[in-house]
Amino acid sequence: MNTTETISHIDRHFARMMQRLAGRENTLLVLAAKLVSSQTRAGHICLDLVDLTNREFLTESLGDDVTSDFPETAVDDLSAKLRETSVVGKPGDFQPLILDTNNRLYLNRYWQYQETLAQFVLARSTQSNRCIDTGAPRTLLDKYFPEEDDIWQKVAAAIALYKNFCVITGGPGTGKTSTVVKIIALLLEEIPDQRVVLAAPTGKAANRLQESIKFAKENLPCTDEIKAKIPDEAKTIHRLLGAIRHSPRFRHKTGNPLDADVVIVDEASMVPVALMAKLTAALPAHAKLILLGDHNQLASVEAGAVLADICGSGALNVYSSDFKAVLEKATGANLELCESPAPGIQDCIVQLRHNYRFGGKSGIMALSEAVNRGDVDLALEILQDDQYDDVHWHAADSNVLSTILGNFGDYGSSGSPADIFDRFKQFRVLCAVREGPQGIRVVNSKIEQFVRRKLVAKPDDRWYAGQPVLVSENDYDLNLFNGDVGIILRDADGNLMTFFQDHDRGFRKISPFRLPQFELAYAVTVHKSQGTEFEKVLLLLPEQDSPVLTRELIYTGITRAAKCVEILASEESLRAAVGRQTKRTSGLGDALWPS
Repeated sequence: MNTTETISHIDRHFARMMQRLAGRENTLLVLAAKLVSSQTRAGHICLDLVDLTNREFLTESLGDDVTSDFPETAVDDLSAKLRETSVVGKPGDFQPLILDTNNRLYLNRYWQYQETLAQFVLARSTQSNRCIDTGAPRTLLDKYFPEEDDIWQKVAAAIALYKNFCVITGGPGTGKTSTVVKIIALLLEEIPDQRVVLAAPTGKAANRLQESIKFAKENLPCTDEIKAKIPDEAKTIHRLLGAIRHSPRFRHKTGNPLDADVVIVDEASMVPVALMAKLTAALPAHAKLILLGDHNQLASVEAGAVLADICGSGALNVYSSDFKAVLEKATGANLELCESPAPGIQDCIVQLRHNYRFGGKSGIMALSEAVNRGDVDLALEILQDDQYDDVHWHAADSNVLSTILGNFGDYGSSGSPADIFDRFKQFRVLCAVREGPQGIRVVNSKIEQFVRRKLVAKPDDRWYAGQPVLVSENDYDLNLFNGDVGIILRDADGNLMTFFQDHDRGFRKISPFRLPQFELAYAVTVHKSQGTEFEKVLLLLPEQDSPVLTRELIYTGITRAAKCVEILASEESLRAAVGRQTKRTSGLGDALWPS
């Protein structure tokens, strides 16, 4: 398993602290402590001790810190020696490091997060919601999901009715949001006074969710009274839980649960293990949790790949024998039986398969499916096939700066804030990296130079009308969150103000001088683009190979485009990226899907 960062000062400090607590020199402990700290920063939940037997891994991970005289030792011997130290305990112990029976080493708090989440999911996956009469769902489901509709949306709704834990996964355009708004209406028809809460990991994703819910509920086959009960507001998970300034803790937790009966979380692939564990700990015992997302997308920036671990690596849309019968009675579908007929997590998951956004001749859909399967030859064939006019490939030595600037030709021209925001959403440059010729810093700088000239903005002006900004830290006083996009424009009084879309009130204005940390937003990283959609996307890959170039990154970048995607990359970069699948070290998948 590759790490994306080398050993830092904090990793070395942590290792020295572990050795002091252990009371004696221990080369193995120092090495393991450095690596488990580094792995957690790189997105892994734990360190697999098997990696300590891999000299290439040690050299790549440790760099100058590599211990050349570290003996080649079997993993069981490494595990036994670590267990002898006073700072390494077994699961459930109160030691700073936890070593499980599968030779995975955790920082204690990350083992606790994983355990909290695993216990929640396993407990909920075998429970059925007994307040729903087994004969009632069929009538309701037929009402909201006519026979011609996608059967998997209907199955998803049935699972949400019967279970207090439900995962709905699927690619862009498969109808996750339209399905969940029908689920909300179904739940409210059964129990009208239920409190339903909408949440997402970022403010941008929360705004998009509430906008989609508002649009979708207008066409529901239910009374205006039910429509009025469907929530209009979506919050970030941090805001929902009640973030405490300068603290990793929240006001809502075990002992002070949320006032909610149903919690729906969109873009769940972006939620790290720590935040998901804290969310589940804050749920009332009776509350229903519904996760929406695409488990093939990039995992969270912080540690964990929660949605991917929950969905597992096996077949989806297969169910235990008893629950299969319940679902078939409720939906009329003919479903598959899973290999293990006992109730389990598979009963809580459905993957939507029909794509409503892209037609059968869509190059975007064909390309994303090929990338998702890791079929790089087919992906390259699609990119070079003239029959697809919505996907284009530029060789790495192509000069596409003129193409980029051409797409910003109408941007910033006169118009209302709504007009300018609409134009800005039409095109976005997505970068895989921050630094280098194809990184967002250089690309943003080049685009800004062009736009400044076009808008007759002085080079030394800090602010100018038309300047797009991407907020990179949360500010709860201003109600601004990491990932929010604003555009600096002149208000009615001629003052430069930062406009942010507010779907309740149209737009709100904030002085640029009050903004929290931000960066230019002409180009954004693929990570930052999650939860958004643009008509046209240009995806830039660096010429030099990097561990961040993965199948999931390419898939996520491609699927941000609604109408057209262009890729600037060498064949070597594309092959390397599509052939490299993200593997985050974790014990969550094994805990949820025991073999």
